[in-house]
Amino acid sequence: MNKPNERKKILIKRSILVGCTAIICWTCFFIFGTYYRKKTTAAANEFKNKAALSKKVHHNSKADKLAKKAPIIPGYLEPWKLQKNNPKKTAYLTFDDGPSPNTTKILDILNANKIKATFFILGKNAEMHPDLVKLEYKYGNSIGNHTYSHNIRYNESTDEFLADVNRCDSVLKSILGDKYTPKLLRFPGGSGAPRETRLAPFRQAVTNAGYRYLDWNDETGDAEYRLAPVPTLMSNLEHNTGNQHTVVVLMHDAAAKTTSVDALPQVIQYLKNLGYTFDKIS
Repeated sequence: MNKPNERKKILIKRSILVGCTAIICWTCFFIFGTYYRKKTTAAANEFKNKAALSKKVHHNSKADKLAKKAPIIPGYLEPWKLQKNNPKKTAYLTFDDGPSPNTTKILDILNANKIKATFFILGKNAEMHPDLVKLEYKYGNSIGNHTYSHNIRYNESTDEFLADVNRCDSVLKSILGDKYTPKLLRFPGGSGAPRETRLAPFRQAVTNAGYRYLDWNDETGDAEYRLAPVPTLMSNLEHNTGNQHTVVVLMHDAAAKTTSVDALPQVIQYLKNLGYTFDKIS
């Protein structure tokens, strides 16, 4: 037997074995290192995400607390005066006398345009359509009080008037629970502030009761007609908007106001063309 050849074969086998072992060890090291890096990176990212989430939650919690602590100052709201120094032109769309089946269509139009509005609700209609009240709130709109009955002539006592207002508040609270923030009111027919002296005792009564109340400085005039044609509503809006910097637009979502629904897309587009952005009363 040729011993040199045999030794050579043994050396070759050993070299192959050592090489294979080295490859296996390197492969294991590479796989483990990759896994470890991924795990470490994932852990670091998870920590960062948790820290960011914690910071966001803390920030939101702080903002919520500040919002809850912010006092609601009773009395007359005049956004057209408060927004004078705001460079943005702002339009507040407001709807009275609902909810009704028309409210659903109005919500669809608002959502399609990513607009939030303010709904001044009649308590008696809220009792008939509680799901629509919930839907208005769910979509991020503001909910206001428009009395329970709307059967207000301002010949009654201020106590009777307040009883009707408070009854509406009770209905809205029963539907929305703690989600409902009371004390935002629109007088049926408007408050007459500041010049109408006949309503002065009523304005003082709601202010003393902690209510803020809001009128309007722009409208489509849909309250003046049972079923006004859309061109008439738009003509009224164009006339009333003028060159105002901030507008609170009065419209209605009562069951009879179907042309108000038809006009709404044009109302929105008209105000957009004039450079207005949209907001809700809060």
